[in-house]
Amino acid sequence: MTVPKTSVLVLDCAEPEELARFYASLLGAEVGTADGDAELLLVAGPSGSVLGIRRDPDRVPPSWPLPEGPEQPHLRILVTPEALDEAEREAVALGARPMTAEVDDSRPGSRTMQRRFADPAGHAFVLAAVRVPSA
Repeated sequence: MTVPKTSVLVLDCAEPEELARFYASLLGAEVGTADGDAELLLVAGPSGSVLGIRRDPDRVPPSWPLPEGPEQPHLRILVTPEALDEAEREAVALGARPMTAEVDDSRPGSRTMQRRFADPAGHAFVLAAVRVPSA
C-alpha cells in the first residue's frame, strides 16, 4: 500500500510574507502557515493548487532566462488567451517584473502565448495561454 502524499513547489526568499501576499493576490488565494513547520507559508488557491514560501535570507535570485542556458524550474500560471493581457497587467501592478514575451506558431492549428516575469523576489514565472482550434 502506498502512503498518501501530496507535493508542493516551495520558493525560498528573504521576505516570505511579502512574496506570499504577492502570489495570493495574483492567484486569488489564501495564505496560511503549514502545520508543524513555522518556517513555511502556504498559498492555497481556489483550484486546489498550493505554493509554499520559505524564508532563506541568503538566497540569491536566479539569472534565468538566459538565451544561452536551459530553462530553470519555474511556476507556470495558466490563463485563457482572452485574459492574458489582463493577467499581465495584474502581475505587473502587484510587483512582477516583465522579462520577455514569446509567441510560438510552430504547431499548425494552435497558438501558444507565454509571458515571462520575475516575481518580487526574483523567481521566474510564466503566464501562459493556449488557444485550441475549434473542430
